Amino acid sequence: MTALPYIGDPDALIARARDADALVVAFSPITRAVMSALEGLKTVVRTGVGYDVIDVPAATELGVIVVNIPDIWVREVANHALALLLAWNRKIVTLDRQVHAGVWSAGVPGGAGSLHGETVGIVGLGNIGSAFARRVAALETKVIACDPYVDDAKFAALGVERVSLEHLAERSDYVSVHTLLNDETRHLIGEKFLSRMKPTAILINTSRGPVVDEEALARALREKRLAGAALDVWEQEPLAADNPLLHMDNVIATPHAAYFSTAAVAAVPRRCGEEIARVLTGQPALNVVNLEVYAPGAARRAR
Repeated sequence: MTALPYIGDPDALIARARDADALVVAFSPITRAVMSALEGLKTVVRTGVGYDVIDVPAATELGVIVVNIPDIWVREVANHALALLLAWNRKIVTLDRQVHAGVWSAGVPGGAGSLHGETVGIVGLGNIGSAFARRVAALETKVIACDPYVDDAKFAALGVERVSLEHLAERSDYVSVHTLLNDETRHLIGEKFLSRMKPTAILINTSRGPVVDEEALARALREKRLAGAALDVWEQEPLAADNPLLHMDNVIATPHAAYFSTAAVAAVPRRCGEEIARVLTGQPALNVVNLEVYAPGAARRAR
C-alpha cells in the first residue's frame, strides 16, 4: 500500500499510481483519463458518503467498481450541523470574542430565537439528514424536509413533515443542507431558493460546497435578505482568502471538518481495506455505487 497526498493533476496521479489494483480517495479527482490509464485498476473506494470526485459513468464503462462508505461519518456530520445551528442561535462565536476582548454584556447580541417551537428545514433526508432530524427534534423544534428519493414511511418514522423545496425555504427558521452533489443538486440552493427564505433565517451547509451558489448567498447576506450562514463546505477548497463570505460577521466558517472524530478517522483504513479485499477476492462489495458493473454482460476488469 502506498499513501499519497492530494494530487489534482491527472497525469501526476497516473504516474504515481500506475500499478494500482485499487485506489482509496478522499479528494483527488478520479477521472476517465486516470482510470483508463491505470489498466490494472479494479476498484475505487471513496472514504466517505459523497463520490462526486469520481467519474462514475466512466468507471462503469471501464468495468471499475466504485465503492463508498456511507455510514462512517453520519453522526459526526449531523453533530457538526447541530453545533453550527446552536453556535449561530446562541451567538457563541461573537460572545467568545467579546469576552476575550474584555467586553461583558448581558444578553445575546442581535437577539436569539427560542429554538423550541421554531421550524428547521432539512434538504436531503438520507443517513446524515435523518440523524440531524433526530437530534434537532430533541430541541422541540418543528422539523420539515424535502427529499424526493425518500419514501413517506421514513418521513413518518422520523416524525418529519414532507414539503416541497419552495415551501421549505419559505417556512424554515433554519435550513440545513444534507444532499449529495450531482448535476441535479449543483447550486440547488441558489437565488430562487434564497429569495424565498425568511430574512431572519440562517443557512447551514455540511454537504458539498457547490450545492450552494456562494455568489447568490453573499448577495442575500449583504442585502439583509438572510440573517446568516454557517458553512463547513465551500465551492472551492481550500477557501480563498478573498472569499467575501469570510469577511461577513454573520457567517460562521469551518474548514470541511464536519466528518472528523478521532474514532471515525481511525476506522477508515479498516473499512476501506475490507471493501478492497472483497473486490480483489471476487466477493461483492457491501456499498457499491455503480451496481451496473455486476449486471450480466457488463464490463469487468479481470481480477
